[in-house]
Amino acid sequence: MIVTLIIVCEIGFWVLLAAGLAVRYLLRRPRAGAALLLCEPLLEVLLLVVTAIDLKNGADPSWKHGLAALYIGYTVGHGHRTVKWLDGHAAHRFGGAPPPPKPPRYGMARARHEGRVWLGTVTAAAVASGLLLAAMWYVGDPSRTGSLESWMYTAWRVAGIHGLIALTYAVWPKKDPGTGEKSDREPVRVDR
Repeated sequence: MIVTLIIVCEIGFWVLLAAGLAVRYLLRRPRAGAALLLCEPLLEVLLLVVTAIDLKNGADPSWKHGLAALYIGYTVGHGHRTVKWLDGHAAHRFGGAPPPPKPPRYGMARARHEGRVWLGTVTAAAVASGLLLAAMWYVGDPSRTGSLESWMYTAWRVAGIHGLIALTYAVWPKKDPGTGEKSDREPVRVDR
């Protein structure tokens, strides 16, 4: 049931996002569209409540509960950035706004961008760890919570690997092919 709910929440996230952007830009109702977009966190709250009820009813903590915590953490860490990125593209495509700026491609500007994305992954790991620790405390039996603990290590391993990848952009910044230099400037947006 938990895995099915995770899938429903993921589909619901994209359906609410599409509906919110459509109402906002195609129907020209920005407040109603924003209200739909603000309903998205309710999906994660629903998943959290159902997971807690499942554990309260005596279900053995398993990979399903760990996956639910990671999903909620990922949504907290990267959901806002995803919605903002898609909103910028929808505003350009359907609302007549200028194209959203692209992330920097070269030099330390790219390294800073990758660092900010990595902070979203750290936030996701922290939220997932907090939820997993709460679940382990809630169950109260260390012999039954080993799978939840392993998910916590998985979350931090992913954050560590992502951090190493982000660090490579600072250690070996990519050079701008046009100038051959490591550009520290933000990219210039050209309106067409």
